[in-house]
Amino acid sequence: MQIRDGLRRQAPSATGAMRSPMSAMMLAMFATMASFYVAGRLWQDAQNRVYLIKELDRRTGQGRSAISVDDTLKVVSCRQQGKRLASLEMELAAAKHEGFVGKYTSETNATHSRKKPLVVIGIMTSFGRKNYREAVRKSWLPTGSLLKKLEDEKGIVVRFIVGRSANRGDRFDREIDDENRSTNDFVTMALQDDHIESDEELPMKTKRYFANAAETFDAEFYAKVNDDIYINVDTLSAMLETHWDKPRVYIGCMKSGEVFSEATHKWYEPDWWKFGDGKSYFRHASGEMFVVSRAVAQFISINRSVLRTYAHDDVSVGSWMIGLAVKHVNEAKLCCSSWPSGAMCSAL
Repeated sequence: MQIRDGLRRQAPSATGAMRSPMSAMMLAMFATMASFYVAGRLWQDAQNRVYLIKELDRRTGQGRSAISVDDTLKVVSCRQQGKRLASLEMELAAAKHEGFVGKYTSETNATHSRKKPLVVIGIMTSFGRKNYREAVRKSWLPTGSLLKKLEDEKGIVVRFIVGRSANRGDRFDREIDDENRSTNDFVTMALQDDHIESDEELPMKTKRYFANAAETFDAEFYAKVNDDIYINVDTLSAMLETHWDKPRVYIGCMKSGEVFSEATHKWYEPDWWKFGDGKSYFRHASGEMFVVSRAVAQFISINRSVLRTYAHDDVSVGSWMIGLAVKHVNEAKLCCSSWPSGAMCSAL
C-alpha cells in the first residue's frame, strides 16, 4: 500500500519534468519569430525611408551632390580671399580715417570714371577787380575747354571766389553774373549766396571758402590765393606730390610779426590784447597763397561755426592750426612777393 502511494506521489513530478522542456522550446520559437518580425519591420521602414528620400531628391532636383571636391576647395579658397579682402578694406578705412591718401589716380566705377582733384584753388576776388581777373586769365588760368582740360588731365580745379552785394541783384551782382556766364570760372558753391562781399569780411570769406570747397570737391589739397598772384601750376603740382604722406598739413610762406594796436594802422588788430605783452603773432602762412590738406579743410568745414576769425585771414587760418596735430611746412616757393629761385607764385 505504501509502495503504491509513493508511486502516485512521484508521477506528477515526472509529468512536470516533461512539460518544462516543451514550454522552453515554445518560448524560444516565439522569441525567434518575434525577432524576425521586428527585424522585418525595421528593414521595411528603412526601405521606405530610402524610397522617400530618393523620391524627394528626384522631385526637388537634388539627386546629385551640389559641388565636387574641386569645387569645395575653390569655395574654401574664395572664402579665404574674401576674409583677406575684408581685412584690407578695414585697414584702408582706418587709414582714410587717419587722413592717409594715395597717389593722384583715376577712380572708376560701373557707370563712369573720374579723377579726384589734386588741388582746388580758390582765387579771392571782389567787385571792381575785373582787370585783375583778366590778367590772371591771360597769364596762368586757361579759359573755356582748356579750363576743363586742366581739371581732367592735371586734377587742378580753379575758381574765382566772390560774395554777393548787400543790395541783392544790384549792378555789382549783375556784373559778376554776366562775367560768369561767359567764363564759367567763378565759384559755384553756396558761398555766393551767404556771404556779403566786403574787405572787412575777408577772414570769414576764407573760412567759408575752405568749408564749402571741402563739401563740394573731394580733393587732396585746397589752396587760397589772391587775385593779384601768378601761379606756376606745374611747379605747384610737383610740390604737392611731395606731401602725399602728410595727412594734416599746412603749407605756406611761414612768418610771424608785430601785432598793431593802433586803430589808424593799416594792419590794425582789434583783438591785439589777446597776443600777450609782446604783441607778436604766432607762426602762420602769408595770406598771398597757402595750402591745406583735405583733413584740415574738413576740420574747418565741421567746426566753421566755432572757429574764431581775426582782422586778417592769414592770422585767422593760422590760429585754427594751433592745438591741432598739423604739420607746418615753411615752403619758400610760396613766398610770392620775393619770387625766390624755383618759386611757384609771384605778385602780378
